[in-house]
Amino acid sequence: MDKKAIIEYIDSRASEIISVSHSIWEFAELSLKEKKSAALYVEKLKSEGFEVETGQADIETAFSGKFVSGSGKPVIGILGEFDALSGLSQKAGFTYHEELVPNGNGHGCGHSMLGAGSFGAALAIKKFLEETGTDGTVIFFGCPGEEGGAAKAFMAREGLWKSLDAALTWHPGTTYEVSTGTNNSCTQVLYKFKGIAAHAAGNPEAGRSALDAVELMNIGVNYLREHMKRECSVHYAMVDGGGLSPNVVQPRASVLYMVRACSVKDTLDLQERVDKCAEGAALMTGTTFERVFVDGTADAVPNTTLEKLLYKNMQIVPLPEYTDEERAFAAKLDATCPQSFEIPGHGSYFNKEIRKAVKELSQGGTKVLNDFLMPFYTGNEFSPGSSDVGDVSWQTPTAQFNAVNFTAHSPGHSWQNVSCGASSIGDKGTVYAAKVLALSAADLFTDNNIIKEASEEFAERLGGEEYTCPIPQGAVPVIIEE
Repeated sequence: MDKKAIIEYIDSRASEIISVSHSIWEFAELSLKEKKSAALYVEKLKSEGFEVETGQADIETAFSGKFVSGSGKPVIGILGEFDALSGLSQKAGFTYHEELVPNGNGHGCGHSMLGAGSFGAALAIKKFLEETGTDGTVIFFGCPGEEGGAAKAFMAREGLWKSLDAALTWHPGTTYEVSTGTNNSCTQVLYKFKGIAAHAAGNPEAGRSALDAVELMNIGVNYLREHMKRECSVHYAMVDGGGLSPNVVQPRASVLYMVRACSVKDTLDLQERVDKCAEGAALMTGTTFERVFVDGTADAVPNTTLEKLLYKNMQIVPLPEYTDEERAFAAKLDATCPQSFEIPGHGSYFNKEIRKAVKELSQGGTKVLNDFLMPFYTGNEFSPGSSDVGDVSWQTPTAQFNAVNFTAHSPGHSWQNVSCGASSIGDKGTVYAAKVLALSAADLFTDNNIIKEASEEFAERLGGEEYTCPIPQGAVPVIIEE
């Protein structure tokens, strides 16, 4: 079974891959609540002959599907995600904002497609191992809670990823390109303040306002921003304002914080300073608080060897062709997005020659669909976002790429992404991604030198440094309720 046959096999299963993607899109389940989504994947994997394990790392919606051929070595992991985002409900294929479910959820980051594309790759890799008799193991990992739960980091705390020889994944996006460089580590902590209720006019002196404590904590953190490293950032969201009655001194209030820094050590150091702001706010208001650790992720360790492998196969797999109707839809949808006309792509920001080439390919950043393969770029540059893929990359050589599932200027975590996610444009990017992952895994199974080189690079980049898990021992996944 050569690469052409793998591509043809995925094409023959494309309707099933797309069906899974659309089903997960419809479920639109939030982090760690993805029961329907996980159940669908578990059912599909079992029916395809995978050995399924559920409840990994004691997370209800985390699972894996494994297929072993011959000696079972090497072991390649394919990562899948499937959680949605709150408040992003949107009807599919619409060029204007209209909720599918009032105040509902939506796949604004495209994880419905991410999981489906990885699942499709796993099917093709299993077929390849069976037909060729090649030794090896493929494991499809269902990783819940990327948007808030960090299942991969909990799995890393258990050392799960150390059993792999390599891990591959992808992410829906606005460009066809290999991901590279590193990013921020982060933690999320929920602060639940408790005060004393009282009549806000009749006897306010008897009350102790938990809402005051939250507001004072936020003020303290805002003053802290001047004294953080420039790569650091802190975000917060009010989870509970204490009720809807202004004439009551609020006896409860909660705020969720996300702290980011370049490394786990720096993140944990900054997190301690945020904790101090909570302590000070409680002291000033005569309240108490409960500190609930939610999740955390590590910075990423890039692997150029695997990035080159992915790019080679991105060149082999034909890029999707778009119809006039799809381009018309993309033009209308993209017109609703911020029109910055920035030259797309990670490499464009760091390499002048790439920027020059991409400027021409993207028509100066005016294209509504980036229907071309970005030039290859690899580097150690920093990106401010966070992902629990970083935790995987500290325990095994890891690489990922982006495919075009959204229009060129579609913002991350947007209704435009949700609309495009269950469209034929999104579908084509998903099937393309499945092909690239499958071909890359086939290369890893048939050429031991690639894994050897990737492992040597992995060891060199770590330089003897051990993985520091941002998840403390004893912490369990926390579901944030609105």
